[in-house]
Amino acid sequence: MKSVFYEIYYWLIFMPIFLALTILTAIIVVIGCFLGGERFFAYYPGMVWSWATCYLALCPVKISGLEHIKKNQSYVFVSNHQGAFDIFVIYGFLGTHIKWVMKKEIEKIPFVGRACKAAGFIFVDSSSHKAASRTIQEAKQKLKKGTSVIIFPEGSRTNTGKMVRFKKGAFKIATDLALPIIPITLNGPFEVLPIGSFRVKPHRMEMIIHPAIETSEQDKSPHALQALADETQQIIATGLWDKYTASKPVA
Repeated sequence: MKSVFYEIYYWLIFMPIFLALTILTAIIVVIGCFLGGERFFAYYPGMVWSWATCYLALCPVKISGLEHIKKNQSYVFVSNHQGAFDIFVIYGFLGTHIKWVMKKEIEKIPFVGRACKAAGFIFVDSSSHKAASRTIQEAKQKLKKGTSVIIFPEGSRTNTGKMVRFKKGAFKIATDLALPIIPITLNGPFEVLPIGSFRVKPHRMEMIIHPAIETSEQDKSPHALQALADETQQIIATGLWDKYTASKPVA
């Protein structure tokens, strides 16, 4: 009976409000950034949109570790990637200005893609090594301006809820600029909206913000960067719910 009520709520209340909020938020971001208010409009409208989406979907969010984020400090945030609602949890509840590093395909989504471009988010072009290098350089420029970036080092959403090995790109950015890395553990978005699904299911979610990892003395060799990626992944794994824990160590 509960599922029937949610189905009615989902189609008659959640979806119409979500679509209207998405379009309105995109328009506000595009106009606000065009008028020169990128710092405000690239963050706050999206934050409110994300916060509202989680609660409209009846998906409560538990947050811990906000004390590890210092004001006026740039970070490279890295997180496991469970599903589409990862974005809503991080954007809505992290509480600090961030630029997203996201797949280039998102640029094609009506309204959303245009808003992301106006907000100065970074689109990953993985068509070639040269294109990927341009993405890294663009992220570095954003960080030099005093903001932070958020990256999913797995590259794409998980198919099982469990993590796959992290790639080195986020860690190269952090070490090249000697910026702290903050690992983030997400639990629950896989249940809400996993990859391949278009149907939201109500479920509790959790975001755990771990202490920063300093990189000022970090070796920048490829082997050392992968070791740093693996270390960060293991930290994130300590906060995962048991059902998301890999059956064998990350290797």
